[in-house]
Amino acid sequence: MNELNKTPLHDLHVELGGKMVEFAGYSMPVQYPLGVKKEHEHTRSACGLFDVSHMGQVTVTGPDPAGALESLVCADIVGLPVGMQRYALFTGTQGGILDDLMVAKAEDYLFLVVNAACKAQDIAHLRTGLPSDHEIEELERGLLALQGPKASEVMARLCPDACELVFMQHGKFVLAGVEVWISRSGYTGEDGFEISIPADETANIARRLLQESEVEAIGLGARDSLRLEAGLCLYGHDIDQSTTPVEASLIWAVGKPRRQGGEREAGFPGADMILHQIQAKDHRRKRVGLLGEGRAPVREGAELYSDDDRLIGVVTSGGFGPTVGKPVAMGYLNIDDADLGNVVHAEVRGKRLPMTVSKMPFITPGYYRG
Repeated sequence: MNELNKTPLHDLHVELGGKMVEFAGYSMPVQYPLGVKKEHEHTRSACGLFDVSHMGQVTVTGPDPAGALESLVCADIVGLPVGMQRYALFTGTQGGILDDLMVAKAEDYLFLVVNAACKAQDIAHLRTGLPSDHEIEELERGLLALQGPKASEVMARLCPDACELVFMQHGKFVLAGVEVWISRSGYTGEDGFEISIPADETANIARRLLQESEVEAIGLGARDSLRLEAGLCLYGHDIDQSTTPVEASLIWAVGKPRRQGGEREAGFPGADMILHQIQAKDHRRKRVGLLGEGRAPVREGAELYSDDDRLIGVVTSGGFGPTVGKPVAMGYLNIDDADLGNVVHAEVRGKRLPMTVSKMPFITPGYYRG
């Protein structure tokens, strides 16, 4: 068995009593002594600190890096202003999603954050897919996510300039004497910041943030329930190479200039399939939100049935939503069964549990837009 990779915060996780598990080849804390439910609730009410250093951090430099990256993603990168970041999708030649990522634009380079499990293949994809006069550098940096309604109060004490950012803005700042890259973003549905830090300074900054009374260390368990309540996809579960952005209800991630005609429209892999599905509404399944009853969670893999006993879909992520107070899930349904308000039945241990097709997110997001 190969030894697991460790983030710069591994020793701190152990010191804090983190329960360490394997995740995407890394040793990561699934929870701390506080427990998943309380960690979830604390993030929703105050402020949680997450180690996301296992994610891949990459810079792309060269002539017109935004134009070059558009050959691999369906997002509008050329039109992204300097100092902003955008959610993007790597797509394959058949229109499937190879990975989802964040792209931030600086004056003369792009900064990408990709999923840990796809990191090696994404970097290889960039190196083979971009022109040879572009340099792709994988960075050895830590990455922290400070999330929750009190995240800005904490940041105001340590790096007040970063509080001027609004949702999806990005820039360089000095935090606790260290130059860091901060974006106002995250994957919990709450206001917050993601902080990219030189690897050897990551533990010091994490300790400094944890000194603030509002901040608790939060593990992967609560990160998953938070992103599920926020209706956010987990790659390899809710989206993968077998799903297109249209089927995944991510049409908004296909930039308007990429789907409205002109020379940029067909300039990304799988464009013919994806644009056909958008324009002809020709897709047979759709990712939807599902709201359950009672307390029993409906987990990934549960089959979904119609009132007349047809198999009509499958759950791709599910659990109990502590903020919602009910079971929440997302999954794929046949397009004819995916209308809001439709009641479907999830098979759980031989029982059929009713779930209602519902809008996502399941909570009201707290993103700071100024």
